Amino acid sequence: MNNVAIIGTGQTKFSKEEANVEKLLFESSNECIQSVSNCSSKDIDGVLVSTNNNSKYMGAILSEFLDIQPRIAHSIEHLCSSGTNAIISAYSYISSGLADVVLVSGVDSTTNPGQILEWDRSRGNFEHPIYWASMLTKAHKRKFQTSEEELAIVSAKNHKHAMDNPHAYSNEPKTITEIMNSKQITKDLRIMDCSRSCSGSSSVLLASEKSATEFSDSPIWISGIGQKTTSASFTKNDLDEIKSTHVAADSAYKMANILPNDIDVAEVHDAFSVCELMAISELGITSGEKSGEFVRNLFNTEDRMINPRGGLIGAGHPLGATGISQTIEITNQLQGKSEKRQINNAKIGLIHNMSAAGTSSSVMVMKN
Repeated sequence: MNNVAIIGTGQTKFSKEEANVEKLLFESSNECIQSVSNCSSKDIDGVLVSTNNNSKYMGAILSEFLDIQPRIAHSIEHLCSSGTNAIISAYSYISSGLADVVLVSGVDSTTNPGQILEWDRSRGNFEHPIYWASMLTKAHKRKFQTSEEELAIVSAKNHKHAMDNPHAYSNEPKTITEIMNSKQITKDLRIMDCSRSCSGSSSVLLASEKSATEFSDSPIWISGIGQKTTSASFTKNDLDEIKSTHVAADSAYKMANILPNDIDVAEVHDAFSVCELMAISELGITSGEKSGEFVRNLFNTEDRMINPRGGLIGAGHPLGATGISQTIEITNQLQGKSEKRQINNAKIGLIHNMSAAGTSSSVMVMKN
């Protein structure tokens, strides 16, 4: 099997405004290709597009925009974890020898259709994600005595980190008090506990070891991957755990031959404040009962280990682009290119991306 690396990145600014997805795709993917000085369109033999947008044939359309005639081109949709699923698919093509250099581009607009599973009638009137997030929050409070302030700290931390992210949809700080006084949506969920759907695109270029060493002086290697889907309906899962994340992380750690305490920096899927607390526990970074204390310590010491770009809450959440944007952040961190967000001496990074109340999770471990 071929080793696989990230050799190029590109992304647009995330925006609250409606935008043309084809234009966003071209902007981020063109920047991505241009970031690799001696790589051109003719060197790319795979194009994958991750999106929840209803536009069809996006892999071929983007290929034509960029003057690429790839062996492999198609779109991937998997709700919020579409981006990492696309990257792992590209990894599989390259590691198996079916492709050598693959462009992965993610995009969605602020009005994307991926918010609700239309077939899942088990939600009844509570079909919007805020309702499962509210139930997860209630369960976490009950099991671990999680306080309202600890949940607010997650949001405050990530908004603070996003201030130094030029691609974030908002660069405005939010205080703990402001978050705790924000609009109450349900009994256990406030508006500022939530990530926001927005418009944006992110792209990465993956390559085999042979091409990576030819095209890049600082390739970042994908050393471990894990995926797990437990269901589509969140009602079939326990509310006090994210089993899919635990299983996916275990697979990624074994493949990368690391332990959770080896991780220097992580991008985790904070679709809602409680999701970050649950994720860092399932990933083994801390325990469930200590998750609130762990994030409080990060906030107080200004440690950017978790979600240095601002997470989904701070940076925004264009579904198809999110996992790719997370991957770009870890790539930049391991290359020492994250400027004000930079973690000292980062050697091992992790990406955690999930869908629909954690019914499906993808985890990647990356090394420089």
